[in-house]
Amino acid sequence: MGLINIRKIAIFASVISGMLFSGEQAYSASRIKDIADFEGVRENQLVGYGLVVGLNGTGDNIKSITFTKESLISMLDRVGINSRDGQLKSKNVAAVMVTGNLPAFGREGSRIDVMVSALGDAKSLQGGTLIATPLVGADGEVYAVAQGQIAIGGFSAAGNNQSVTKGVPTSGRIPNGAIIENEVNFELDSMSTVQLALRNPDFTTSKRVAAAINALLGETAAKALDPSTVSVQVPEEYKNNMVDLMTKIEQLPVQPDLAAKVVVDESSGIVVIGKDVRINKLAIAQGNLTIRISEIPLISQPLPFTDGTTSTDTATDIIVDEDTESRLSVLDTGVNLQELVNGLNALGVSPRDLISILQAVKASGALQADIEVI
Repeated sequence: MGLINIRKIAIFASVISGMLFSGEQAYSASRIKDIADFEGVRENQLVGYGLVVGLNGTGDNIKSITFTKESLISMLDRVGINSRDGQLKSKNVAAVMVTGNLPAFGREGSRIDVMVSALGDAKSLQGGTLIATPLVGADGEVYAVAQGQIAIGGFSAAGNNQSVTKGVPTSGRIPNGAIIENEVNFELDSMSTVQLALRNPDFTTSKRVAAAINALLGETAAKALDPSTVSVQVPEEYKNNMVDLMTKIEQLPVQPDLAAKVVVDESSGIVVIGKDVRINKLAIAQGNLTIRISEIPLISQPLPFTDGTTSTDTATDIIVDEDTESRLSVLDTGVNLQELVNGLNALGVSPRDLISILQAVKASGALQADIEVI
């Protein structure tokens, strides 16, 4: 753990202790379409297994990758070529997994992008072509067929003594590489109730969304069922015009309300603090105890023309430096924690020390927020 100059913290604390928190700041409202989703209007994930051909010797080793060999034999059987009695040695084929998202209301004949990722020991998919691959949904039905040239964002080159790899050459993308063959049935105009799912569940936010919708419709049609769900009864005038209703709802401005939270990423030292985080009156101090241990090697040489041998030893030097002038720093109630963190950062406090201070303040009960460590 790094060290903090307590005198600097005391000076900074004396400054922010005199600050008066001016109250809630004005924050711009968000559209409902940015904080909630209409239930049923969503993407569906698709996945498939296929083969990539045309690689320049960078494909799977079919002698050791059994599923690539069996897939290649099966593909050749489908086109009328019997290769089961022969020995396949091709290195231009790779087994891959193909993934994509079927958009809401995707229609037959429209195209979607797909991702292609190597499944075996292929070194690169550069220059490869995906052979027609069915993409299935969670229900096992085929919804699209993918095929095309793979575009990768990396490369790999090797010589006798050195190799260079940039990006991930074993994963690529086929823009508009899949054609939708099956649609997900969803009758929008037949719905009598529309439900909105909040992306960040909160009682206050769901209540505000319902109030905004009722103000738009001029009647009590929307009701907050729970922190994440708002149910809307479709008025008679919108029975056969759901698109118009949903367009008006998603454009309504609503001010989201979130719980006070501090998010800490210990791996990178990142600290994110919500606007409503507050601290009660408390005193902060961190000991400045420094222990330095240094070892100096000593070599003893024998005198000339003697039978002695060279010997080595180590001299250890331990220095203990304790800051006896360290004192507590008092912070008044209502001080904005964001201002405290900004001040500590300006004084050169490391992220690790900042995380430790916040966790200690939370443990004391003075931090009125949750700390989430990711």
